[in-house]
Formats: sequence, structure tokens, C-alpha cells
Amino acid sequence: MRKLYEKYMIFIGIFGQFVFYSQFYEIVKNKSARDVSLFGFLCGLISVCSWMIYGFLIKDKPLIIANIIASIGAILTVISILIYQ
Repeated sequence: MRKLYEKYMIFIGIFGQFVFYSQFYEIVKNKSARDVSLFGFLCGLISVCSWMIYGFLIKDKPLIIANIIASIGAILTVISILIYQ
């Protein structure tokens, strides 16, 4: 049961992080980050990076995978906000 739930959490962890990628896509598509909060996405970036590090420390595969994907998306979003402010 634990292995099945671990696979479920990897899926949910990855799926849930696509908020960063969808915002990144909208910023680049519209070439504008006018109504996007840099502070909010920086907080999100710090959060997912912290969870990723914690995942490595406790060797938790779902945390590591989900937050690597989230960190990449958050970095892309923050960079696009800085470019298109």
C-alpha cells in the first residue's frame, strides 16, 4: 500500500507544481508580468527549494521529484517576471 501511495504522491506532487509552468507560459506568451507578484513567486521559490532540500535530507523520493520540478518552474517564472516587468 505504501508503494502505491508513494507513486500517487509523485504524480500529485508533479501535477500540483504546474502552477509555476502555467504562469511562466502566460507571462512569455503575453510578454508581460504586469499583474504578477514577484514577491509571491519568490516566496514560492524559497518554499519549494526548501522542501526539495528537506527531501534530500530525509531521502524521500516523492518530495525530491516533485520539488525539483517545482523549483525549475519557479525559477523560470521568477526569471520571466524579472524580464517582462
